[in-house]
Amino acid sequence: QEFCLCSRLRATWPFTATAMPSKEVVTKTFQVYTGTLAEDHHHKAALFAGNSNPELARDVSKFLGMPLSDCQVGAFADGEVNIKVNETVRAKDCYIIQPVCRNGNKSVNDSLMELLLLISTMRRASAHQIIAVIPYYGYARQDRKMASRVPISAADVAMMITSVGADRTICVDLHCGQIQGFFPPSVPVDNLNAGRIGALYFAEKTDLVKPVVVSPDAGGVARAKEFRRVMEAKGITGTGLAMIIKQRAAASTIERMDLVGSVDGADCIIVDDIVDTAGTLCQAAAQLKKHGCRRVMAFITHGLLNGPAADRIKESVIDELVVSNTVPIPAAFEEIHNVTVLSLAPLIAETIRRNITHESLASVFDDGAA
Repeated sequence: QEFCLCSRLRATWPFTATAMPSKEVVTKTFQVYTGTLAEDHHHKAALFAGNSNPELARDVSKFLGMPLSDCQVGAFADGEVNIKVNETVRAKDCYIIQPVCRNGNKSVNDSLMELLLLISTMRRASAHQIIAVIPYYGYARQDRKMASRVPISAADVAMMITSVGADRTICVDLHCGQIQGFFPPSVPVDNLNAGRIGALYFAEKTDLVKPVVVSPDAGGVARAKEFRRVMEAKGITGTGLAMIIKQRAAASTIERMDLVGSVDGADCIIVDDIVDTAGTLCQAAAQLKKHGCRRVMAFITHGLLNGPAADRIKESVIDELVVSNTVPIPAAFEEIHNVTVLSLAPLIAETIRRNITHESLASVFDDGAA
């Protein structure tokens, strides 16, 4: 059966399939996931996770049909990361699921250090291959020099991951696709596209009226066009495309927004890769409402949702905000009814399964709407 999953906050749903994580619902179609890993391949690989998103790691484990390996990731009294792997990894392919993100009192830097030391541990323990599964690649927004005397942090993180011994990296919706080039040819990068999963979710809605996919900036037009293509391939013909042009007074201050395209009477879907404090997202939604749209929805891959994001979303005109589970959703959002979490665990599990069995990833990247 083909399916994808989404979970709605503060909702419980019945399940019959044992692979389905709790509090998630089955949608009608999923174009990639084909099932669990055959048991005769289990001895070849091991699955590990740090502390940045253990829920996602457990969900991936369920869809892969392979348990998480025994590993303790803690800290000493002074805050230094302490790691102990309690089973052999010699000659195995080790998959480490660790988004570089904040989680509770764990900072982005804690997550990065856990990832680096986990990779180093596997390398020193004679693992055959080490694959870093990084659903959210932290520091990705610092991908070029915008001023003098500043780092290119995305490249520096890639250098660190490479130098401690990673053989391959699996990411989801890198902020800039060229980040793949920060890794050497000896460390291939699989950059998975979460937008197709979001497009399938919205394509299954039966109440869409004149849908228009909206890019919140010029740099996201290609992402929005791909989102629209998948929706149209799933039968939502006539889906429109619009773009918002932002003029900034400073790095975090937007002076003006201009809309390119028509949204009058339409259901708008804002598509972006990251929502941090949700200021830009809420302003974009207000701008669409100002131009006469019927409803405002949004699909954002990485819902960081820091600082005032919860209050802004609650007070905004957004009817539904859909985010993936690449990073943990803050507890403050449990009280917000219009936030939906779309699980990428089947997509990540299928990618890992195909890596283990040496199958092509073409159908993961290619026409997912076919």
